[in-house]
Amino acid sequence: MYAENELLIKEIVGAIRKFVRAVSIDTFKMSRKYGLTGPQCAVLRTLAAEGLLSSASLSRRLYVTPSNITGIIDRLEKKGLVERNKKDGDRRVALIALTQSGGTMSKMLPDPIETKLIAELGDLGSEHVRILSLVMNQILNLIDAKGVDADFLDLHMGRGSAKNNKKQP
Repeated sequence: MYAENELLIKEIVGAIRKFVRAVSIDTFKMSRKYGLTGPQCAVLRTLAAEGLLSSASLSRRLYVTPSNITGIIDRLEKKGLVERNKKDGDRRVALIALTQSGGTMSKMLPDPIETKLIAELGDLGSEHVRILSLVMNQILNLIDAKGVDADFLDLHMGRGSAKNNKKQP
């Protein structure tokens, strides 16, 4: 059965690799033009859209580990694009805010590839979008990515994945 589908399977895997490459190239172009990494751009966009956020909230929204988000915020702070403000009533929590320069920069950044994809998908008919959603979810299930959201932070916080935490009989 695999032999019958071999060419199609290779095309699917090739298309996924091409998609990943397109995202990588998009990020590289942003980096060269604006001197910011993809995650730094994502932080600026997120803060522009949502306002003040804690680093933990940014970490969860952007699928970046807490230690990585700290480094990203540190670099953006050194560039004068964000600042940390103590949260009223809880001095342990700092809320991250755009500076005036950060707000200006966030408006200059072109739309990320995800925004372009969303716009193009919006032009498709409902049934076509439904089929694409089913296909994407099937692909994610095939590579066992269903736990990525939860497992991502668990792995980077030293807790292991939920799957690995189950007791063995």
